[in-house]
Amino acid sequence: MSRKTVEVKGLSVTVIVGEDDYISLTDIARYKDSERSDYILQNWMRNRSTIEFIGLWEQLHNSEFKSIEFDGFKNQAGSNSFSLTPSRWIDATDAIGIVTKKGRYGGTYAHHDIALEFASWISAEFKLYLLKEFKRLKNDENANVEWSVSRTISKVNYSIQTDAIKEHIVPKLIKKAELKKFVYADEADMLNLALFGMTAKQWRDANKGKKGNIRDHATLEQLVVLSNMESFNAELIKQALDSDQRFITLNKIAVDQMKILISSKSIKLLKQ
Repeated sequence: MSRKTVEVKGLSVTVIVGEDDYISLTDIARYKDSERSDYILQNWMRNRSTIEFIGLWEQLHNSEFKSIEFDGFKNQAGSNSFSLTPSRWIDATDAIGIVTKKGRYGGTYAHHDIALEFASWISAEFKLYLLKEFKRLKNDENANVEWSVSRTISKVNYSIQTDAIKEHIVPKLIKKAELKKFVYADEADMLNLALFGMTAKQWRDANKGKKGNIRDHATLEQLVVLSNMESFNAELIKQALDSDQRFITLNKIAVDQMKILISSKSIKLLKQ
């Protein structure tokens, strides 16, 4: 899990990103009363509609939820003498939709389904802005995952390529172990030249202030094409084609596939 922050109406709201995303109810409550967020949260939890909502959520998502204890809270909800804290709710029912944390980033958090319900009770306007920022956070997260997956695929296919080099080029052309790395680098730079128009060294010389390498700064489309080129190059190596023949073929693949991907992306943007 990781901790993220979104800005909503001038207020920082913490989101714990993981398999399920949990949003800070403590932060949301501060929008209504910055000094008494716990009091605001307890007021919300004493409502019958709140108890029914979070209880139903638990029944749908939590097989260990204690329904008998839930019924007891539901029967008491709304009366003047009834009060309920997050800790009492969790301890009595084994709820998982709301959690409390101690320490530096302590407070009360809830699954985003429940957190958005609480935000709606605080302010309809605040809920809409929170929902907007939460969606933006998820979109950014998905875009990063998509890039990382493509980068990983590229690295996996590179290992397939180096295995092919080891089996079909190194044994035939170079016998000295110290030259193997040179052969791998030469193959990698052949792909770099075919796709990016420059070698790794040429990119480093032209981008001395940047961290990483030429592939770390590639676009998603370039990574997709690179992945395809690496797999195809491995097959060409097995066919015993020399580097000049393979470069011409790979360069044509790079040009053709980039044209298709860029064209498809442009059409998609026009439709939005």
